[in-house]
Amino acid sequence: MFIKKKNKEHKKGLFNSGLVKLFTAVFVLSCFAVIIVTNKDSAEKQKELDAINEKISAYELENADLQRILESDDLSPYMERNAIERGYAYPDERRFYDISRD
Repeated sequence: MFIKKKNKEHKKGLFNSGLVKLFTAVFVLSCFAVIIVTNKDSAEKQKELDAINEKISAYELENADLQRILESDDLSPYMERNAIERGYAYPDERRFYDISRD
């Protein structure tokens, strides 16, 4: 009986199959980690962008209102409204404030 010995070649070196599999697994896991972090950052930036777009819309409305007021010939209603908001009153006007609700 002849017994055949299988002659396996064992590669000895830096790029043997076990080491390549390990590096491949680490590379794939790090790629997944980078994808997850990038998606998270992207979602946060999208929320910030939405908030900024809302502020822009509000400022555009305010700007349109101010532009309309500036284009009108009579600025007295605008000035009167601002004066009332800041607490000014006409000389003969009496203002009563409820100080019981502090």
